[in-house]
Amino acid sequence: MNPTLRNKLMAAIAGGSGAITIAAVMLGNAGGLEGRRYYAYQDVVGIWTVCDGHTGADVRRGYRYTNRECDALLQSDLRKVAAAIDPLIKVRIPETTRAALYSFTYNVGAGAFGKSTLLKKLNSGDVAGACKELQRWTYAGGQQWKGLITRREIERSVCEWQQKPQLFDGGAGPLNPGTPPSAPGVF
Repeated sequence: MNPTLRNKLMAAIAGGSGAITIAAVMLGNAGGLEGRRYYAYQDVVGIWTVCDGHTGADVRRGYRYTNRECDALLQSDLRKVAAAIDPLIKVRIPETTRAALYSFTYNVGAGAFGKSTLLKKLNSGDVAGACKELQRWTYAGGQQWKGLITRREIERSVCEWQQKPQLFDGGAGPLNPGTPPSAPGVF
């Protein structure tokens, strides 16, 4: 994960942001996983896309979107993702794990998430196993993509963040309050 994205994520997490905000940091703007593009383009499987991966009938070809429009589309899309998958998740999970799952579902769709081994593992209480499943989803159009490999590595890292000791604020950071300063950190 590049340091700029890592720092933005750490700031969002330390600030107590919820999963949608953390996912928006992961996905949005030029340094995000989606890579903001202001004009519509066809993605690797031919779907018309704009901003931070927004798709749909409302994508206007030839129109230059603004940052504000892209931010609004991303927030709206992430709220839809949350509404689709939150009812499927039957166990308590950290906001970072939920954010990683929002990012993943934003990319593959709620239908794929709902049928996944990842969700089965998650709902059986195997959160670590569910996070590991992210690495299996690196193909699009029948071909493996380096960009998807990198994306899944980042999503897995964020998915696992609150399952490992964190070193924030002198060692007892907001991710795992009470973690002793001598505990190894991930950052």
